[in-house]
Amino acid sequence: MFRLIGILLTVLFAIATAIVTWPQFFHLEQTFPITQIVASRAALVIAFAGILLLALLLMLARPLRGFAASLAIVALLGGGASAAILALRGVDTADVLPAKTSSSVRVLAWNTAGEAVSADEIAQTVVSQQADIVALPETTEAVGEDIALKLRDAGHPMWVHHVQYRPEVTQGPDSWQTTVLISPALGDYSVIPSSADGSSNTSSVPSAVVMPVDGDGPTVVAVHTVAPRQDEMDGWAKDLRWVADQCPAGKNVILAGDFNATLDHMSGLGTAGGDLGACRDAASRAGSGAVGTWPTSVPALLGAPIDHVMATEQWRASGAAVLPAGAGGSDHRALITQLERATP
Repeated sequence: MFRLIGILLTVLFAIATAIVTWPQFFHLEQTFPITQIVASRAALVIAFAGILLLALLLMLARPLRGFAASLAIVALLGGGASAAILALRGVDTADVLPAKTSSSVRVLAWNTAGEAVSADEIAQTVVSQQADIVALPETTEAVGEDIALKLRDAGHPMWVHHVQYRPEVTQGPDSWQTTVLISPALGDYSVIPSSADGSSNTSSVPSAVVMPVDGDGPTVVAVHTVAPRQDEMDGWAKDLRWVADQCPAGKNVILAGDFNATLDHMSGLGTAGGDLGACRDAASRAGSGAVGTWPTSVPALLGAPIDHVMATEQWRASGAAVLPAGAGGSDHRALITQLERATP
C-alpha cells in the first residue's frame, strides 16, 4: 500500500512540475493560480532546490529511499529546466548600457506607483540614462508636466502626452492615468483619439497609443495592463491581446511599460517571430530578460520581469538594464533599453 501511495505522489508531483515548468504546453499560462506561480522562475528554482534537499535527507531512511529518489529526480529536472530558461533569457544585472550613438534610441519604462516617485527623481533618471522615450504608467499629467519642465531646465527637452480614464472624477486613483514623454528629435507626436477616449484601449487601467504626426519615428505604446488578480484574469488576458494587436507585422512600433506579464504569459500571442504581436522583447535579446522588475522588496533576480520594452523588426536591442530601486516608494524597478535601427 505504501508503495502505491508513493508512486501516486510521485506521479502527481511530476505532473505539477511539468505544468509549472512548461505551462504553455498545457495552455495554462493564463490560468489562476498557474499565472502567479510561474511569474518568478527564480523562485521556482529555489523551491525545487528545497524539495531536492528534503528528498536527499529522506533517502537516509531506508523504507523511503525509492520514493525520495524519485522525488529528487523530478525536482532536479524541474529546477534544472527553469534555471536553463532563466539563463537563456539572461540574468545580467549590470546597469550600464553600451555607448549611445547618434542613431540609438533609449526607452525607459517605469511604473512609478503614482506620487511614490518624485518628479525630481524621475527627471534625474531620464537625464542620467539619456532616455528618448519614457513610459510612465500611474504618473499623472501634472507630474508629467513637472518632469518636462525639469528636463527642459536640464537641457533634455521632451514633449508630454497623457491618457486618463474617468477624468471627471477629481480624486481618482493615479492608476487611471498613463504619461509618456518623447524627445522632439523623434518628431511631433499625438495621442490617437481611440486611445484617449478609451474606445480602443486596455480595460481597467489605460495605455497610451502615440503616433508620429511627422517624421519617420515609431508608433509608441505606453502599456499598462490590469494586474492578474483572481477576479481580473479575463480582463488581464484581454488586455494582453489588445497590446499584441497594437504591434502588427510590417509596422514600426515600440511598446514600453507595465505589462503585468512575463514572457511565459505571452505564449501564443506572438506573430512573425515576435513575443507579443510582432514585437520582440528587448531585455531578453540583450541578456537581462530574466531580471525582475517587480517587486522592489525582493532581490531583482527573484522578482518577476513584468515590465518590458518591445519593438518590431525595424529595431535591434543593443542593451537593456533593470535599474536599482530608487529612493522613491514604487514597487517597480525602472527598465532602460537601447534600440538601434535595424539595417535592411
